[in-house]
Amino acid sequence: MQEAQKIQTEALAQIEAANDLSALENIRVAVLGKKGAITEGMKTLGSLAPDQRKEAGATWNAVKDAVASAIESREVVLKRAALAEKLKTETIDISLPVKPETKGAVHPISQAMEELLAIFSDMGFALAEGPDIEDDFHNFTALNFPPGHPAREMHDTFYLPDAADATKRLLRTHTSTVQIRAMQEQKPPLKLICMGRTYRSDYDMTHTPMFHQMEGLVIDTETNMGHLKGCLMDFVRSYFNIPDLKVRFRPSFFPFTEPSAEMDIGCSRKGGELKLGQGDDWLEILGCGMVHPNVLKNCGIDPEKYQGFAFGMGVERVAMLKYGIPDLRTFFESDLRWLKHYGFSVFN
Repeated sequence: MQEAQKIQTEALAQIEAANDLSALENIRVAVLGKKGAITEGMKTLGSLAPDQRKEAGATWNAVKDAVASAIESREVVLKRAALAEKLKTETIDISLPVKPETKGAVHPISQAMEELLAIFSDMGFALAEGPDIEDDFHNFTALNFPPGHPAREMHDTFYLPDAADATKRLLRTHTSTVQIRAMQEQKPPLKLICMGRTYRSDYDMTHTPMFHQMEGLVIDTETNMGHLKGCLMDFVRSYFNIPDLKVRFRPSFFPFTEPSAEMDIGCSRKGGELKLGQGDDWLEILGCGMVHPNVLKNCGIDPEKYQGFAFGMGVERVAMLKYGIPDLRTFFESDLRWLKHYGFSVFN
């Protein structure tokens, strides 16, 4: 076994002396490769007696493991040294002038959210925020979604591994979760809006797996459906800058509001072109309603004393209608040409 020990001693010395990754690789091939010294030595085991073969095999395997471990350790050291040298020698000339065509723009989603915030801030609404990763209670149960509701299914919702305490976690499917947290943490009266990313398993011309919502909530002792209608009529006429924009409210159903309604705005589709504020056609714009008593109870608010309204809309949807953007998917394709066309100046 002197041959094995000799190969190990020489290999370890060569590995320690290797000063770059290329030299180390050459040593690996020479010692551990298909025709390497250790590989050739192990081929001689077949000619030995059984007792000798067992002892020699253990020796060769130990040598092989020692050399492989030494190569791996040396490789880590050389890689760190190579990276340090690369970082030391590489430089970026920050004195180069900015290219004339390099000009930033505000994304239409950011622009729409700023406009929505400005309008509702003037009405006295405060901005609230909440986490993107939610639990089943805040996303479904507190909002009066019954067990087995289709929205709870895997094909609609992005579920995450359960928390350590077995709490079911998911990516929020609406910003209503922020309203729930606000009602739990604050005492009425409440008047707030929330905006942010939401997630649903859907993708086509009018749906994407991630999109943005804006929702509003008012809770006090006197608010009624008339206040809701007046608030939303003022909003759409201000946002679309059409003072006489026609609106209507159609009965609908949402688990978290009762009564519930969908709001339509007047439009025209003549000639295949959509024009808001003209014609005798209608376009659905948002959902709304009076907060369901069960939702108030789930948040610790007495429904015998307090009531209020809630509404919600897709930020991309209202942006598409106002800015004339035909395809929702283009919002997230990171095309600079698209942003240059639809983007807004930061100075406006």
